[in-house]
Amino acid sequence: MSFHVIEQAPARLNRSELAVPGSQPQLFEKAAQSDADVVFLDLEDAVAPDDKAQARKNIIKALNEMDWGKKTMSVRINGLDTHYMYRDVVDVVEQSGGRLDLIMIPKVGTAADVYAIDMLVTQIEDAMGYKKRIGFEHIIETALGMQNVTEIAGASKRNESLHFGVADYAASTRARTTNIGGVNPDYSVLTDPLEDGSRAVHWGDMWHYALARMVVAARANGLRPVDGPFGDFSDPDGYRAAAKRAAVLGCEGKWAIHPSQVGLANEVMSPSEAEVKRANRILEAMAEAAAAGKGAVSLDGRLIDYASIRQAEVLVQKAKQIAG
Repeated sequence: MSFHVIEQAPARLNRSELAVPGSQPQLFEKAAQSDADVVFLDLEDAVAPDDKAQARKNIIKALNEMDWGKKTMSVRINGLDTHYMYRDVVDVVEQSGGRLDLIMIPKVGTAADVYAIDMLVTQIEDAMGYKKRIGFEHIIETALGMQNVTEIAGASKRNESLHFGVADYAASTRARTTNIGGVNPDYSVLTDPLEDGSRAVHWGDMWHYALARMVVAARANGLRPVDGPFGDFSDPDGYRAAAKRAAVLGCEGKWAIHPSQVGLANEVMSPSEAEVKRANRILEAMAEAAAAGKGAVSLDGRLIDYASIRQAEVLVQKAKQIAG
């Protein structure tokens, strides 16, 4: 390991993150009763300009008066390039900062963006006498943000997670798609002709690089990488497949833009009973190996070593966190 020790963000469950428009308070109670690990009340894209002031009031009231249980609560503010942002931060943090856990910052482009919000939140917290410090979630959804993702990830001690905002990222990079997440038939490879002259088409994942790049930046800075929205909430199989790809790359959560997606995210982003059982067997086998002075042993016909311990410990710890 490097001499540089990575400081980990607070260990929150972040398998599912349910988006709820601040302009639709009739949806708040259902969100509070859902199985989502994190709920973010939205002031940005899901709220029309004329509704933003009232949405802000709705969110403040809900944070103060509703029982959200043990859920992690976040508010997505408007972008730094709008005149709504400062009032989002000031009003929400001043009036309901005691129940707010996270601020979601959209379209983060540079580390200076993070610094600006950090300064504002710090001043409010100090003025209000808050003891708890609010964390930051950053949506990487522009070409500029992806270019600077490493600096963004390390820009504040408040940082907790990075999220891939696929729709705005597609617009920013001028990708030829109108889907929100999912695959595109044009992003494919064609095999050479087979014996009968036919050629097979293999679809690829056009978001693979962007998501993998974000995961690396997040993990290198002790943050949680979270995959963003999947727009077709009538396609649970497509959602599950997208979530599995993200999980394989290292994401530990995915957005739910509809309540029906919460259970799917929790399912995919939780280690299976079989995975946890094998992880515990690895730890037991390596403990026996260490007692015998060995650094590696065979388990079920496969080599396991000290790197296997670290992989297994991650799974076991996640299972304990979910159980708790």
